[in-house]
Amino acid sequence: MTASLSDRILAADPRAIARGISIVENDSAAAAQLVRELFQRTGRALIVGVTGAPGAGKSTLVDALVSRWRRAGQSVGVLAVDPSSPYTGGALLGDRVRMQAHAQDSGVFVRSMATRGHLGGLAHATADAAVLLDASGKDIVAIETVGVGQDEVDIVRSADISIVVLVPGMGDDVQALKAGIMEIADIFVVNKSDRDGADRTVTEIETLLSLKASNEIEWRPPIVRTEATTGRGVDQLVDAIEQFRAHSAQSLAQRRRQRMAAWLRTILVERMMARVESRVPDSEMERWVDRISSRGIDPYSAADAIVNGGPPV
Repeated sequence: MTASLSDRILAADPRAIARGISIVENDSAAAAQLVRELFQRTGRALIVGVTGAPGAGKSTLVDALVSRWRRAGQSVGVLAVDPSSPYTGGALLGDRVRMQAHAQDSGVFVRSMATRGHLGGLAHATADAAVLLDASGKDIVAIETVGVGQDEVDIVRSADISIVVLVPGMGDDVQALKAGIMEIADIFVVNKSDRDGADRTVTEIETLLSLKASNEIEWRPPIVRTEATTGRGVDQLVDAIEQFRAHSAQSLAQRRRQRMAAWLRTILVERMMARVESRVPDSEMERWVDRISSRGIDPYSAADAIVNGGPPV
């Protein structure tokens, strides 16, 4: 008897994992069924989010982290969320190319995923893909995001711990932390710390952290200096991740619950929209839009009429 795809994923078959992620990436109806079959076998993996501006060295840093985790005997899954090709919807950067050192390691699974224009650089499918890697027995799932603008806050919904990577010379970009990234960082990393300006970057982060009200019990994000290309500081980063895990066990459970709530709401919105779209023809939707555009009706009243099954336009 041929094993089902979910059984093969549970057995950590890399081809099955790849096939499963392709299913969830392509918004297939089979994705929901696959998650249903695997979900109760998840919840063990630590999901680590790594975000930051393009050029900050995130991929090199993740590669160095994977090496340290493997040395400690932990299995690792990596989801590298790349910008989407405007033509195919596929990933452009291809982080798998950058992580060839782990290509022959059965304890590491690396997959590039496309954002498909989704805010925050996280494809909706990333949450499903993380479930698959968790179910396959990976101890750690690392999610590396595009890190464009302020949309990195989306990473919180998919990670147990969020690492924000900065580099010296960012200038005003550090000040932009006040607008949102500051709120999501559990650990700050100043990568390429051998460059001029590293001390200033650390000082700027410390200054911003000092403005945030906190108490002795709360976790205070540490600032770790690294040189990912040489491995300097990576051991300290691994230690900081473990310290966060030990310190924040209770808040981590609450964060995971919030993530489930956000995931449920996302699915409900999709289900409701699918129901509306199946009931309201495109031509009728266009007529509603025309009425709104001509100020014949306001958008809220139109939405109420559509949802409540009001008379067609």
